[in-house]
Amino acid sequence: MAEVTGEPRTGFAGWLERQGIVRSLAWGYLALLLFMVGDGIELGFLGPYLESRGFGAAGVATLISVYGVVVAIAAWLAGALAEAWGPRRVMLIGFAVWVVFEVIFLGFGVVAGNYEVMLLSYGVRGFGYPFFAYGFLVWVTMDTPKAVIGRAVGWYWFASTAGLGVLSSYFAGAVIPLVGELATMWLSLAFVAAGGVIVLFLVRTRRHEAEAGAWANLRQVARGLTVVRSHPKVGIGGVVRIINTLCFYAFPVFLASHMVNDVGFSLPQWQTIWGTMLFANIIGNVLAGYLGDRIGPVNVVAWFGGLGCVITVLAMYYLPEWFGPNFPVAMIAAILLGLAMAAYVPLSAIVPLLAPTQKAAAVAILNLGAGLSNATGPLLARAFLGPFGVGGMMWLLAGLYAVGIALTFGLRAPEVEPVDAATSSSPERDGVRTS
Repeated sequence: MAEVTGEPRTGFAGWLERQGIVRSLAWGYLALLLFMVGDGIELGFLGPYLESRGFGAAGVATLISVYGVVVAIAAWLAGALAEAWGPRRVMLIGFAVWVVFEVIFLGFGVVAGNYEVMLLSYGVRGFGYPFFAYGFLVWVTMDTPKAVIGRAVGWYWFASTAGLGVLSSYFAGAVIPLVGELATMWLSLAFVAAGGVIVLFLVRTRRHEAEAGAWANLRQVARGLTVVRSHPKVGIGGVVRIINTLCFYAFPVFLASHMVNDVGFSLPQWQTIWGTMLFANIIGNVLAGYLGDRIGPVNVVAWFGGLGCVITVLAMYYLPEWFGPNFPVAMIAAILLGLAMAAYVPLSAIVPLLAPTQKAAAVAILNLGAGLSNATGPLLARAFLGPFGVGGMMWLLAGLYAVGIALTFGLRAPEVEPVDAATSSSPERDGVRTS
């Protein structure tokens, strides 16, 4: 956290700090947004595009699966290494890895039609975005005052989700008809490069010293797992983070097909419903951060997140069952689900406070939960869709969110209780100096 000294800031810098964006990290949020736009450009069309170039569906699925496994590992490793090396260095490593292996993937894999090169380079590139994005999350938790940490992580997730899920999709949709899929993927390098250059030259804050020596650094990395032993609630937070986005990763396996083939929505209607849910989510990311600073982050995660997801996951199934392909009704359910998933944002504020001397290691566990959610959602769908059907799957997911409510209340601790409203509105009241 930032030092408790210095005078209040005024003007625009002071306004930013009251929103949780400390001046020294402000450019980092823009860097994150641009980087995630570049990383997300390919998401909506990579698989079909590779199949159109002659690569088999099984090979494409393997490619994407390998990438997902690497991302899950890198998500944990990013937090652990940020403690050992400092978050700025981890972000720049992620930037370099992404650029180098994207060039190899496109130039020597896709263009040359070499599947082995594609598999290797795309897998290694999977280290890039978690190192950059989650490295910055560690930085935010280290250097943001406790009074506004909820807002800070809200803005973090706003930038991350807006770049990865919304702006990247709009950009790809606008550019592909003009230049084609391959050229569009090459353009992603421009966004990633812009994010990396901003971090390299414009994001400067207090120095995070790494311990000297390789053995000391390895111990720091190991703390990314052993922190659960010394602070068990951090592990509970990691489990809640897995639950957070289970429906987001499970739904693509079966819900789109159900909505189009069984309920009767057109594919463009369903795409609009899904995209609107994501848009609501990025707005909710910010709102949840502010709300967490006001009424307490545990309350926001448990009631608005956990209970909200229980209700809205079931609503996504039963409202179309009752009203048929009613577009406005489905849109309302999707918007509410997007907001409910966003209400888990304060977890990124809660978990580091549960291990105040090992914040980066705690964030590493949270990141691992995010990566495991990416893998667990589709696995649940594939394992239980057959015996349970779509309705049973929705009840299974709702039940897991209900379990998450109970787990969330296990995160209560003096360190994460809401601060007094008189102080929560102004980080300067803590006498924070961030430069």
